[in-house]
This record gives sequence, C-alpha cells and structure tokens, in this order.
Amino acid sequence: MKGYQFSKFLPNELPKGGFDELLKLFTQLLNYTAGDAGEALAWMNELDKQYKFTNNDYGMGDFIEDLKDKGYLKEEDGEVKITAKTEQTIRKSALEEIFGKLKKAGKGNHNSNISGIGEEKNADRREFNFGDSLDQIDMTASIHNAQINHGLGNFTLTERDLEVEEKDYKTLTSTVLMIDISHSMILYGEDRITPAKKTAMALAELIKTKYPKDTLDIVVFGNDAWPISIKDLPYLQVGPYHTNTFAGLELATDLLRRRKTHNKQIFMITDGKPTCLKENGRYYKNSVGLDRKVIGKTLNMAAQCKRLNIPITTFMIAKDPYLQQFVRQFTQINGGRAFYSSLNGLGEYIFEDYIKNRRRTVR
Repeated sequence: MKGYQFSKFLPNELPKGGFDELLKLFTQLLNYTAGDAGEALAWMNELDKQYKFTNNDYGMGDFIEDLKDKGYLKEEDGEVKITAKTEQTIRKSALEEIFGKLKKAGKGNHNSNISGIGEEKNADRREFNFGDSLDQIDMTASIHNAQINHGLGNFTLTERDLEVEEKDYKTLTSTVLMIDISHSMILYGEDRITPAKKTAMALAELIKTKYPKDTLDIVVFGNDAWPISIKDLPYLQVGPYHTNTFAGLELATDLLRRRKTHNKQIFMITDGKPTCLKENGRYYKNSVGLDRKVIGKTLNMAAQCKRLNIPITTFMIAKDPYLQQFVRQFTQINGGRAFYSSLNGLGEYIFEDYIKNRRRTVR
C-alpha cells in the first residue's frame, strides 16, 4: 500500500486554464502516480470539480484530446499510457523546478582545482613561463607591468613583464546515483520516493543537455540491486523490500570500473539503515537495530570504494540519531561526504554537489 503525506492544496497555485498550464499539473501528478496516466487524469478531474480550473471554452475532455493529438498520450490494450515525449517532459519539468532554485553557477563544466593550460579562466595570475600559450597572456596587465617597470618615456616590454592568466581544466565525470526503494521510503505517512526519483530525473536531464560527455548510471536497491534506465524513472515505485546497501554499492562500483573517465563518484539517496545481505542465494535480514554482520560488510564496501578512488556522497533523509551516527562512520571510512537533507532540499543539495565537482581532480 502506498503512503503519501499531503499538504493543503492552495487555490492560487492552480492552473488558470489552457493546455500548457494543465500540462504542468499533469506532469506533476505523474510523479506521484508512478507514471500512471489514468490515475493522474482521475486526480485532475477531482481537482477540477473542487477548484474549477477548466471552463466552458476548454474542458478536461479537450485537454485529454490535446494530450493524444500532441503525442503525450497513447492507448494500448484499452489503457491510456504516457509516451516517450511525456517522459522527457517530466524530466525537463523536474530540471526546471530544481535547477531554477539554485544560484547561477559559472560558465565551466565541472571545474577542477588544477591550474595550468585549461579552458576556464580563474582569478590566479603569475609570471610568464616558457611553454605557456599566447592566449593565456593578459596583455592589459602585461603592458601595465611594463610601464611600471620601465617607465612611460621609452616603452619596453620584456618577458619579465608578461603576466599569465591561469585557467582551470574542465573534467569529465562518471556518476552512479543509488536510490533506496525499500518499504521505509513510504512509511510513516511520508512520501520519500517521489522527491528522490524527481531529483534523479532532473539530474539525468541536466547531464544529457549540459554535460553530454558525462555519464550517469542509476541503481535502485532493496533486497537486491539492479540498474534502471532513465526512461524507467517516472514509473519507479518502492517495494516490500529490506535495504541491501551492500548490493547497491557493489553494483555501482562494478559499473564505474567500466568507465574510462578519471572522475568517478557515487551519490546515494537513502532514509534508513542497511538491513539485508544476500549470501549463497539466500537473504540474511535483520531490521531491528544495526546488525553487526550487515553493517560490517557495508562498511567494508565503503573502504573498498575508497581504495578505488570512488567517493560516496550520502544524502540521508532520516533524522534518527543512531542512523546518522552510522552514516558518519560510513562517510569517514570512505572519505566521502554526507548531507542530512530534508525532502524539500534534496534536489538542490545534489545539484550543487554535482556541479561543483569537488571530489576529485584530473591529474
């Protein structure tokens, strides 16, 4: 059974009618219905009865027909389903929602802190050295240095006067985003899976559009772990699973081993403790407290990732002190980072961390 935490629906946030406004609401509802178009449209009909955001000129029936005509909906086996165009629209909507909240970043793509013959200017200046390219020379500053060093009467420019602008390298990054789909992600009246998958869709769209040379793999983990494609994200749901964090990390590490990029990282979104392992085809489970066997193997996996130079950034969306203590220990062993994030701030945390790319630098 799904669990959701509802807030008061404010009338001033309702669409004012017309296809574009209704489409925004429709795509938002699809996030909560795991891509079920029929359920999302049923919700829209109920909301329309209460708040009357359609009118005699443009009704819900017109909107549904437009969705079909414009390629957002299709009928298969008597059911209405969303199309690939709708899936992309959902990702774009998530990207606009999350990315729009961030402060504008610089022009570069994943700037590292290595200076030299790079691509993006920074604030550092130094004297010219043999081998520096001409486009690095700051001519205005160099002429100014010449005037100071040799006077204005007889202009002379020497190698010693030349001032070079440092530049930062742009780096390629391979990321695995791990999403916890254990049952606790919808327990206690709080929907945690929707913000997680919305963030995943936004991150996928960001990488495809802004950083096309980067790679993003998505891994979900419950009793087991398995990869999913970007197009599967709108349909992602939790299951009656325990939390096999070890399996998720093992799969994520295996995926990153195959990538040829220098910068590799794991983002893990979870709300609970590891409670499950799979040994010789059988599940070992213990959801009471922190099981020493499960925790030990999980921490060993964190140490292995460190040896492979794969930092793990954990986004913990639970506030239990003993769980946060485990995350601190996990993070210390891996040498990664941890954020104790609210559901509302999850997307912003991940985007800022991804764009700043502070974990590793190109050597």
